[in-house]
Amino acid sequence: MKIYKDYDDLPKIKLPLGQEVSISDSTIRDGAQMPGIVMKSQQKFQIYNYLNRIGIEKLETFVYNERDRKAIKLMMDQGYEFPEITGWARANPADIDMVLNIDGIEETGVLMSVSDPHIVDKMGLTRETAEEKYLNALQYAVDHGLRTWAHIEDMTRADNYGFTFPLIKKIMDIDPDCTIRVCDTIGFGIPFEGVDEPFGIPMITKYLKDELNVKNIETHCHDDFGLAVANSIAGYWHGANWSNVTFLGIGERAGNAEMEKLLLFLARRIEGFDKYNLDAIIEFSKFMENEIGIRIPRNKSVVGNNVFAHESGIHSAGVIKNPFTYEPYPPEIVGGKRIFLIGDSSGIEVLRYKVQETLNELMDVNIEVDKNDKRLRAIQAEIQKLYNDEKRVSCISDEEIMAYVKKYFMFNQMVSKEMHRRDHDENGDESESSGLNEIKPRMHDTID
Repeated sequence: MKIYKDYDDLPKIKLPLGQEVSISDSTIRDGAQMPGIVMKSQQKFQIYNYLNRIGIEKLETFVYNERDRKAIKLMMDQGYEFPEITGWARANPADIDMVLNIDGIEETGVLMSVSDPHIVDKMGLTRETAEEKYLNALQYAVDHGLRTWAHIEDMTRADNYGFTFPLIKKIMDIDPDCTIRVCDTIGFGIPFEGVDEPFGIPMITKYLKDELNVKNIETHCHDDFGLAVANSIAGYWHGANWSNVTFLGIGERAGNAEMEKLLLFLARRIEGFDKYNLDAIIEFSKFMENEIGIRIPRNKSVVGNNVFAHESGIHSAGVIKNPFTYEPYPPEIVGGKRIFLIGDSSGIEVLRYKVQETLNELMDVNIEVDKNDKRLRAIQAEIQKLYNDEKRVSCISDEEIMAYVKKYFMFNQMVSKEMHRRDHDENGDESESSGLNEIKPRMHDTID
């Protein structure tokens, strides 16, 4: 019999091929092309530092303008081994020269658009002239000592058997170590086996590995159909050893595969995978929100404000007793914090938890409140009346809970103390000061 009562009880899965997998980041390259986003050099530098804390292996960047080059210099001056800073170039020698002019960059990507809309409509070329252009650029980079990866743009809308695969075979003849980046540029990729060209990520990955003997395969997936992370995992599942992502999935249109989701999947679901440090993820997301201007939905997985927030009675009661009940992983894994909220679906258990928490904060002692305490029930009745009268459409804040606690628990005690003093003064039995010494807080006074 199998019993799953704790995070460690759940089995982890294995990548079928057992290969070492890595992550490259495109947050300051592809991510920075997100409409409305402008990254300053210092902000790119701070992103680089977060990537270093996490342990991301590579980072790609543009080198076209002074702002890019200033950011690269700031990164290089840190002296970090990871992430390695790589360049990115269009398929022409002039672009590659700009990469070569940056001290310390030893690898560059070369853009190779392979679908007919890109070749014919965007660039005004034929397949033959496009292939010649791409191969000449790659040869130029190799001849000048650069390691390369080929950015095979729009591969999931291309004639792969008729054009792309033969092109990649020639690429491997020039640079057998070239990383082939499978670009699902418009998000048409499908993560399921049995889907042939041009959409099938498993098919493409297996063909590159088994038929063309590509050593390094990387996915670069966009999220137009919401499958970017699934396609990235499918790439790993079928033999890719790299995935190119952006933090929070920022990028053009619907964005890219989200780094934080991929990191969490690898760290929590894959056996023996512990090379990345995830506890900076929430802090990183706050930086992106506050400094870059990315709006994070509250229910966004991994980094949303609601990921570890509990309101409903059943869920909250379960988490209070055992977080494993309704939390898929502990909040501290990603640098988060568990939050209990009081709303229209909250039960007495979570309200009791919040009241106890507030009393402990106010009085600096460990206090337990019985769930049948009339004061607790009175607070619950007031809150429910707000919702029942449709005067409230949001959760009750911590500040409001504190006000309720002061009203029903602390204020009642002060009244009791004052009446105690008066009784002693009128009877002349004791002085005021000696009477105060006899007063004990009573946490279960009844409400008339």
